[in-house]
Amino acid sequence: MTSPAERALPANSPGESREGDFGCTVMDLRKLMELRSGDAIDQIHAHYGGVANLCSRLKTNPVEGLSGNPADLERRKQVFGQNLIPPKKPKTFLELVWEALQDVTLIILEIAAIISLVLSFYRPPGEENEQCGLAVSTPEDEGEAEAGWIEGAAILFSVIIVVLVTAFNDWSKEKQFRGLQNRIEKEQKFSIIRNGHIIQLPVAEIVVGDIAQIKYGDLLPADGILIQGNDLKIDESSLTGESDHVKKSLERDPMLLSGTHVMEGSGRMVVTAVGVNSQTGIIFTLLGASEGEEQEKKKKGKKQGVPENRNKAKTQDGVALEIQPLNSQEGMDNEEKEKKAAKLPKKEKSVLQGKLTRLAVQIGKAGLIMSAITVLILILYFVIDNFVIQRKPWLAECTPIYIQYFVKFFIIGVTVLVVAVPEGLPLAVTISLAYSVKKMMKDNNLVRHLDACETMGNATAICSDKTGTLTMNRMTVIQAYIGDTHYHQIPSPDVLVPKILDLVVNSISINSAYTSKILPPEKEGGLPRQVGNKTECALLGFVTDLKQDYHAVRSEVPEEKLYKVYTFNSVRKSMSTVVEKPGGYRMYSKGASEIILRKCNRILDKKGEAVPFKNKDRDEMVRTVIEPMASDGLRTICIAYRDFSDVEPPWDNENEILTELTCIAVVGIEDPVRPEVPEAIAKCKRAGITVRMVTGDNINTARAIATKCGILTPGDDFLCLEGKEFNRLIRNEKGEVEQEKLDKIWPKLRVLARSSPTDKHTLVKGIIDSTVGEQRQVVAVTGDGTNDGPALKKADVGFAMGIAGTDVAKEASDIILTDDNFTSIVKAVMWGRNVYDSISKFLQFQLTVNVVAVIVAFTGACITQDSPLKAVQMLWVNLIMDTFASLALATEPPTDALLRRRPYGRNKPLISRTMMKNILGHAVYQLAVIFALVFAGEKFFDIDSGRKAPLHSPPSQHYTIVFNTFVLMQLFNEINSRKIHGERNVFAGIFHNLIFCSVVVGTFVCQVISTIPTQSLKFLKEAGHGTAKEEITKDAEGLDEIDHAEMELRRGQILWFRGLNRIQTQIKVVKAFHSSLHESIQKPKNQNSIHSFMTHPEFTLCEEGPRTPLLDEQEEENLEKFPKSGTRVLLLDGEVTPYANKNNNAVDCSQVQMGASLADSRLHSLETSV
Repeated sequence: MTSPAERALPANSPGESREGDFGCTVMDLRKLMELRSGDAIDQIHAHYGGVANLCSRLKTNPVEGLSGNPADLERRKQVFGQNLIPPKKPKTFLELVWEALQDVTLIILEIAAIISLVLSFYRPPGEENEQCGLAVSTPEDEGEAEAGWIEGAAILFSVIIVVLVTAFNDWSKEKQFRGLQNRIEKEQKFSIIRNGHIIQLPVAEIVVGDIAQIKYGDLLPADGILIQGNDLKIDESSLTGESDHVKKSLERDPMLLSGTHVMEGSGRMVVTAVGVNSQTGIIFTLLGASEGEEQEKKKKGKKQGVPENRNKAKTQDGVALEIQPLNSQEGMDNEEKEKKAAKLPKKEKSVLQGKLTRLAVQIGKAGLIMSAITVLILILYFVIDNFVIQRKPWLAECTPIYIQYFVKFFIIGVTVLVVAVPEGLPLAVTISLAYSVKKMMKDNNLVRHLDACETMGNATAICSDKTGTLTMNRMTVIQAYIGDTHYHQIPSPDVLVPKILDLVVNSISINSAYTSKILPPEKEGGLPRQVGNKTECALLGFVTDLKQDYHAVRSEVPEEKLYKVYTFNSVRKSMSTVVEKPGGYRMYSKGASEIILRKCNRILDKKGEAVPFKNKDRDEMVRTVIEPMASDGLRTICIAYRDFSDVEPPWDNENEILTELTCIAVVGIEDPVRPEVPEAIAKCKRAGITVRMVTGDNINTARAIATKCGILTPGDDFLCLEGKEFNRLIRNEKGEVEQEKLDKIWPKLRVLARSSPTDKHTLVKGIIDSTVGEQRQVVAVTGDGTNDGPALKKADVGFAMGIAGTDVAKEASDIILTDDNFTSIVKAVMWGRNVYDSISKFLQFQLTVNVVAVIVAFTGACITQDSPLKAVQMLWVNLIMDTFASLALATEPPTDALLRRRPYGRNKPLISRTMMKNILGHAVYQLAVIFALVFAGEKFFDIDSGRKAPLHSPPSQHYTIVFNTFVLMQLFNEINSRKIHGERNVFAGIFHNLIFCSVVVGTFVCQVISTIPTQSLKFLKEAGHGTAKEEITKDAEGLDEIDHAEMELRRGQILWFRGLNRIQTQIKVVKAFHSSLHESIQKPKNQNSIHSFMTHPEFTLCEEGPRTPLLDEQEEENLEKFPKSGTRVLLLDGEVTPYANKNNNAVDCSQVQMGASLADSRLHSLETSV
């Protein structure tokens, strides 16, 4: 065996000489661990001479363990490797960006953006040809065309925002997940024996040769071989796919593999392979190395950085990737690969995701149809108007111009499509989930799968454990029945006969896991700390209360001396330990009182003598002792023993061994209800969520606790069943579960007592699959034990206990309750509903915008051949506003009102009737306002119409008013969208959300700034000409200070200079007028240019008085006619002016009026016709 292994290593390997120190190589041990049961035993005996010899070869002591010498540990790590699997490289940010870009909505937007960008830079030849009868390019056209790229850039910019936010969110989620894994890795410890002491060692520190203590609920951190075992059963399904538990013993199968779960029993093993050399490590290495489909899976699989969690890689979307070593090692055949490939995508989408996907597809289809119809109508309208009605010929040189028109129509169509697609939706969902998950951490909910968060909002039923979730899991014995006496308080040790006291102390101390202990309190005056199994800790506390020391008993009977252990499991519901004693064996047993009492045929009396215990005595005891204890909510545990003669009985035949017991005592253990639980359950009931208790406890205890919690209320029509009765009612003669029978039971069932994990799984599956009632049920389940794994997995949302939960339970869960408290589940419901509501709010807002914008764009395009809302304006509304709106509406904090309504359930549509009423009502109102403005707005405001403007005409006041009105209506609709259940007050709690307030105010400010025309910002104009005003002001001040006489003297001079100045100005006026007119005929420019020279008048004084026109009628007519004829009017030496005041004062007013009227009438009509 050694030689081939050595050949497998490089000849010059430095490890080879070192491995000579140990009696075996890494490859030897790897090959050994690949064997199972009989083959493995043969190999151990044939090549190593038994497990003891293997330990000596690995230089370790099966009892004392390794010495812990750092040099020795370091050498072992170098030879056999560390207990770490190098984590897979995380996805880079760019990979996450690429994944985010795969979104269908975003792909449509990207295509639209690229087309828009390309077309914006397209310049068709033949633009100048006037024969085409179309608008010739103007400077405004050029300016608009140069800004045409903004449209495409705006779409791309918005896509980039959405993609970066999504990718960053995924990246931070992955980082958070890795952080959690690293934290678990540091916190995860395992019991290792070193130097004779049991220590808790981080799993990464475990080395080959270590002796590990294993017990129920453990997830094995490394491969090993069993040295000593008590009734050990292992779940190897994570490796082999076989669900049956494998019994492990030295004689039958001593091979223990990493990543498997201990389902029963306890024992010790010697570690033989760690890290990449362990069975799980080999599979991970294979997964990492393989190509093709496996590579794809590896990409999908989320890395588990912890040895404990290596048995399964959970992918990001919650798909469990089972790792099956045998298949991996043999090279998975194609059939198996196909099966796996088929399995992966079948992960059901979360309730909300499914609804959103369907909605997005429906909206996308509607948008596509609308945009296609728009483009079709525009092209037909254009072709019919030009070539049929106006009978124009199609000229070859005009083709590019026509193409430009068709391109414009296509852009309008794309705009309609872009507006129809709610691209803010993925962003809203992402922001809402990320925000909620972060906040849920503060509420003690560690979300492992994002979709669990919103699924929880739909929960209609919660199946909860009792111990630790509804109760405090701090157990104490408060009543006892010993020696024919029922003590309602802990008795004094003096009261008890020494023989009974001795039996009670020995039975409890020996017959409990040696890992269960009571430690001194951390703070002075605090309660002692309970470590290990809480029920056993309660019994050990009872021993301490009896002033006895369990440590002394355990020192006398160390774990190695235990002859046989029947560990506790969900079927037995008892634990028994056999010890040798002079002349034979003694077996101590403890367990559920009704189960153990059934196996007792004797009981100790007051003197400590064993007296017969008949059926009628047992019934009497149940009636007088056990039921009253259970009715007080106490858990009853019976302690018993049995002596065997020196003839060794058949230990494997449990039924024969666990009979003829002698009852020592029955104790009542209290596990107080958490004080906050009754209120939390009342909230659940108000929220329409049914809480069911599923417990392994006695039915009376369960009923008492359920009543204290408020799960059961007097007068309710409910069922409390035990596991046996439950199975009898739901199964047919063949023992198969019938859904019809189950449907009759579960609606009324509130308490399921003495239930096995299978019962829990059956109940959860039955409720989820049931079609009874108005809506399908969404079930949440809590669990802490290893056996709860199947039910946690089957549930829509599985909650694992962060403190009491085993690794297996955490692995199967969606959310981990870091404080093990039922109240945290209620918080999770609240956050889940908030996510659902946030997305519904955003949908209401987004769909109103979309409906209105699409109808406006479509109708406008069909009637006026242009959309009243331009593409860039649409995108401002659609992308900038919606992106911010999703931020505002997705971060609304949850309120208690969320828990005062029924859950939505699986079948409820995403858009409720109330929401539809709001969307349509608001859409009708907005459309009425917008169409009134579009078709009659110029009359309301006495402005020029913006309809049927030429191709690429500059923005008009008319359509700017339409745009502003549209945006402000959306802004106020954003406030309306805060409420979706028909509430009257939409402002309630608005100031609790600062993000919302900031977004609304910010959007308003941006809108105002973006639509104010430059010429309206007078202070910007005046900044360049400020000096003239200052001089005037000083002049005026000076005039005020001079007295009246002096003023009369200076008046003539002032008027004279002013008159000359005015004449010069008027000459400039007319010259500028003529030159600008001449230019505008050749090349039309800004309509307002005739006013430009008037920006700094010297003095604007309009004095009243008779005005004498110096122009005769003929000249006046000529002046009026000249815009059309282009005649030049000469002014000689400033004598002839349009108007003059007889006092020679400046009269600007009339002149400006004349200039303006000219501009408004003749010049304006001239430019328009050109």
